[in-house]
Amino acid sequence: MKIFDAAAAAGTALDPQRVQRRTVVVLSAAQLLSGVGSGASLSVGSLLAVQLAGSNAWAGSVTTTMTLTAALTALPLAGLAGRRGRRAALGTGLLSAMTGALLVILATVTTAFPVLLLGAALLGLGTAANLQARFAAVDLADPEHRGRSLAIVVWAVTVGAVAGPNLIQPGALVGQALGLPPISGPFVFSTAGLALAALLLLIGLRPDPLLLAARLRSTTEEPAKGTTGSRGRHALRNGLRAVRAAPRARLALLAVVAAHGCMAAVMSMTPLHLQLLTEGPLAGHPAEHAHAASTDVFVLIGFTISLHIAGMYALSPVMGWLTDRVGRLPVILLGHGLILLAVCVAGFGQAQPVLVTTGLVLLGLGWSAATIAGSTLLAESVAAGDRVLVQGVSDTLMGVAGAVGSGFAGLVMSGVGYQGLNLVAAAVAAAVLGAVIPAAARSRRSPEPAAG
Repeated sequence: MKIFDAAAAAGTALDPQRVQRRTVVVLSAAQLLSGVGSGASLSVGSLLAVQLAGSNAWAGSVTTTMTLTAALTALPLAGLAGRRGRRAALGTGLLSAMTGALLVILATVTTAFPVLLLGAALLGLGTAANLQARFAAVDLADPEHRGRSLAIVVWAVTVGAVAGPNLIQPGALVGQALGLPPISGPFVFSTAGLALAALLLLIGLRPDPLLLAARLRSTTEEPAKGTTGSRGRHALRNGLRAVRAAPRARLALLAVVAAHGCMAAVMSMTPLHLQLLTEGPLAGHPAEHAHAASTDVFVLIGFTISLHIAGMYALSPVMGWLTDRVGRLPVILLGHGLILLAVCVAGFGQAQPVLVTTGLVLLGLGWSAATIAGSTLLAESVAAGDRVLVQGVSDTLMGVAGAVGSGFAGLVMSGVGYQGLNLVAAAVAAAVLGAVIPAAARSRRSPEPAAG
């Protein structure tokens, strides 16, 4: 850390724009590699949970565990970033996720469901780190380029995350070659990708963008006031207080949290719905055989989740460009409008895999627009001293929304079906639109300046 601190201390001799460009490149490369891990977890996590637990009721447990852990660790990782920089926080998250991928492999060998959940929990630390990486992209960015910088890092996960679900068949071959259960194969790729991503961040993220930004502020203006140093139970309270003090920050937080909850709920149950539609009760087969998916169903699920993840990330640069050019609030409206359309298409088209897949793609696009515009608005709507803490609060609440969404999705789906689950998500998206539309109209009449 001494070399790292020396680089930060010499911040005045560095070109911030050059450091910003290098930071975006390093973060993007790490996101690409770590995306393989999240793609594998999304594609086979629910199936693996059902296989080890022996009941469809546990289908959402892996996604729930990952998102809940991401929620619980977002503030500690943000605190670590505030004290020691982005490099320490992101590296810690990805190395923990690598350990989680190894535990998932162990769970498939031992058929131990608790080990699977422990591995999923550590993978959730990787999710928290990947979410934090988007904010690291704007630590040194100029205000007019914040949306673009954030979007580039979000976009970089596309290749890895889209490849992840399609590694099911190659992964099965790798697993067999290593003497492992075929379903564990994708997590072999996850382990390698997460290890390489962590190594890249630990070596390449020098000087640290967050510490350099703080050093530059200290030499050009009064020290930033805020609650960045808050820890423990005070962190969430102080972060929420900072959000409540800024109306645009409240809207931004609402947009990203609601979008993540809707996405997690519908996405986590779609693999099971497709399996039931193809082989289970919806196709006229006995329910007790519903968890024994064939290779063809794996391919369908992998293809659908790949397209969904492509929708989440592939057009991120476009969403970032729109955020900078059109405005934050209009792009938030676009995002939740797409989410509303998506869940209607998937819900009312639940009997047709093509329509379900189309809905999942639109859902990914809506999540992308709402998350990029909302995250950009949040980062610039609070004081510099509160920024890291508020970002941690945002990721915490996103994780809670994802955990609640995926956790209750199985219960909702068992009660009112896949269509009913989508209609619940539609109601949430409509409520966000109702809150943001008046603010967007007021913003057009009298634009509100950013906080910095």
